[in-house]
Amino acid sequence: MKIQRLMSYVRKAVDDYEMIEEGDKIAVGISGGKDSIALLHALKGLQRFYPKKFELYAITIDLGFENQNFTAIKELCEELEVPYKLVSSQIADIIFKQRKEGSPCSLCAKMRKGALNEEIKKLGCNKVAYGHHKDDIIETMMLSLIYEGRFHSFSPKTYLDRMDLTVIRPLMYVREMDIKGFINAYNISIAKSECPVDGYTKRQYVKELLKGINMENPGTMERMFTAILNGNIKGWPVKNEKEI
Repeated sequence: MKIQRLMSYVRKAVDDYEMIEEGDKIAVGISGGKDSIALLHALKGLQRFYPKKFELYAITIDLGFENQNFTAIKELCEELEVPYKLVSSQIADIIFKQRKEGSPCSLCAKMRKGALNEEIKKLGCNKVAYGHHKDDIIETMMLSLIYEGRFHSFSPKTYLDRMDLTVIRPLMYVREMDIKGFINAYNISIAKSECPVDGYTKRQYVKELLKGINMENPGTMERMFTAILNGNIKGWPVKNEKEI
């Protein structure tokens, strides 16, 4: 995928759900993986011509895994001229050594978001952009169906009143395979996850399940995504139908 196509998907999401307003200060949570890196590229490109002016910041929460290297991410942010902050934490030590969590993902996500939000507020940002893509939205819906018994997925835009912070997901129309294509097309370096449970989670199970269903019934994932968009899910904003 070329950068122009990636930016067009992001522009559509931003316009459809009014994700960006004049004067926004947007923090991008950079894990070092392909999704957040692609998001940073797209938002930086959008910043150059979008009619509503906004600022960009990049923040990484270092979970504390050994051998995790964020040098490439720092260099990328310097190249894109995006202010970058690497925040050290002991999250990995707490979860895997002190608590020895058998199912660590939920607690890890909660602690990581807490650390990220704290740094975001220090920077004076009013919005945070997550790198969740179309596949993530569909997988979350399936996880909710299988393990919670309800039709639900995270919203394109969510206001966190306790933090006075808005979460946006500009990659919502982008397939994971297209993000991989973008990263490969431009030979962009990413930081490999050092998490010991990476690839062995419930989300990975659902990812493989959906892959099999979509192979047997081509187009299933797109139809699922359409169902989500039309599902009147609680907490989802109304799509903007006006031309911008």
